[in-house]
Amino acid sequence: MIVPRYRIAASNIAGAGQGLFLLEDVAAGQIVTAPDAIDRTYRYDELTGSPELSAQLYASARWFEDRYTVSPDWPDECYINHSFEPTGLWHLGFVFAARDLPAGTEMTVDYRHLLPPGEEEAFVDAASGQRIVGLPWIESLRTSTHALAVLLDGTRLAS
Repeated sequence: MIVPRYRIAASNIAGAGQGLFLLEDVAAGQIVTAPDAIDRTYRYDELTGSPELSAQLYASARWFEDRYTVSPDWPDECYINHSFEPTGLWHLGFVFAARDLPAGTEMTVDYRHLLPPGEEEAFVDAASGQRIVGLPWIESLRTSTHALAVLLDGTRLAS
């Protein structure tokens, strides 16, 4: 589920295809996307061990630990592209605004949090040319939790 109003349009990132753009301002720390309609998760060995599921690896994302979701129907959240300097913070399936984001901002997240540990994305980071390699679960959880705590400490979220 995408919380703010948005549109899908040509990405500003070279080679990225389509991107997800905000149609309204979003304050730092606010939820941009939240999980909904997750039927189930799979262990990575389940994904790679099944011919049907392994054909859909392109549509998988790490959810937590060694659990992955598969979304071959490409919901609009799938148009959030990668950046090492993302506008969104991926944390346990949620995407939070990494800073105050004005309308028109393209949403990005760091794909290293979504990939299996050590798995390399088929493309490189457009800005730096660096490889995008999945982080170990504990590192992903530690860094995203810390980043979210720092982000929330610097904001005044409405309760």
